[in-house]
Amino acid sequence: MGFLALVAIILRLLLQIYIFILWGRFVLDWIRVLNRRFRPTGPLLVLVEAVYTVTDPPIRMFRRILPPIRIGQIALDLGWPLTLISCIIVSGLLGVLIR
Repeated sequence: MGFLALVAIILRLLLQIYIFILWGRFVLDWIRVLNRRFRPTGPLLVLVEAVYTVTDPPIRMFRRILPPIRIGQIALDLGWPLTLISCIIVSGLLGVLIR
C-alpha cells in the first residue's frame, strides 16, 4: 500500500465521520423545527455547538452560491443536501484512489 492510498484511507474515514456529523445536524435542525422551546444545556450544549461549528462553513458556502428557493410561504434550503452530496462524491473518489 502506497503513501497516497494511506492518505486516501485516512481522508475517507474523516469524511465518513463528517457525513455522520451532518446527519446529526439534520436531526438537530428538525428537533429545533418541531420543538421551538428546545434549549440544550450542559454537555448536550457543547455537543450541539460542536456539530453546528463543524457543519456551518460548507452549508453557508452553498447557501451563498444557491440561496434558499422561495416556494410560496416555504423557503427550500439546499445547503445541507448539497454539502451531503458533495461529501458522498468526494468519498467515492477517494474510494477509487484506494483501489
